[in-house]
Amino acid sequence: MSKQILAYGEAMVEFNQSIAAPRNYLQGYGGDTSNFAIAAARQGAATAYLSAVGDDHFGSDLLALWQQEGVSVEHVTVTPGEATGIYFVTHDDAGHHFHYRRAGSAASRYQASQLPLQAIAGAAALHLSGISLAISDSACDAGLAAMAHARRHGVPTSLDTNLRLRLWPLERAREKMEQAFRLCDICLPSWEDVAQLTGLEERDAIVDRLLSYGIKLVAFKLGQEGCYVATPQERRMVAPHPVQALDATGAGDCFGGAFMAELTAGRDPFSAARYANVAAALSTTGYGAVEPIPTRQQVEALLAR
Repeated sequence: MSKQILAYGEAMVEFNQSIAAPRNYLQGYGGDTSNFAIAAARQGAATAYLSAVGDDHFGSDLLALWQQEGVSVEHVTVTPGEATGIYFVTHDDAGHHFHYRRAGSAASRYQASQLPLQAIAGAAALHLSGISLAISDSACDAGLAAMAHARRHGVPTSLDTNLRLRLWPLERAREKMEQAFRLCDICLPSWEDVAQLTGLEERDAIVDRLLSYGIKLVAFKLGQEGCYVATPQERRMVAPHPVQALDATGAGDCFGGAFMAELTAGRDPFSAARYANVAAALSTTGYGAVEPIPTRQQVEALLAR
């Protein structure tokens, strides 16, 4: 059996307000590391999710989603008496707004003692994000412990910065994310996140800072500009793939999942970034975080043009 890419964090059920009928909400799914795992699975990678859900209807929905997408749920704990996080998306003239009901969720109560250490030690890679660390102190401790365990066993770790200051103050975010950077092999930063975390604004200065922590590969996500891929030996812009974008929700997560699927399949970082740019671009041509994530066949068809 192929080694799995393990993704750690919190998934939630989404209720997105209908623009045509504002009292109606369409159910969907969210959670950055869950989106990542689904994106990697649709590219053909063996993946597994590492988290907890409540023994409620929404937890069952998420388990069904992962099973449908080929994401293993063997490391998802179903916690009796606890709730699965949900969120609402509303729309007005100022744009779309997110309203979360996740405090005290099963995922936020995850403990380091629950980590499947043997699975982490045998994984193809371990992925997590700033949100994985921000949802609670115990979830943060568990995430950092997972990264440290992966490092001890030579398993590469990838980290998406995904900074959400609603979840933790900047001072704590900087402290804990620096710890994570020092345990990270592959960093997937976004501009606003990493500028706030480092206090730097110039692209190469930020990359220099990240590499100084011992990170081996940085794929700096720059949206419509593409991405900037850097190793200690080489730095290169990788051009975007232009599309008529409808909704960029989850595009960065799709990039990460596709990028890591390609890396763990043995591709070089620049080829992996080119592939991931196309996958992320295609994911913006539909609505929602999960539904428009492309398959490998769709990405390769576009690359073949």
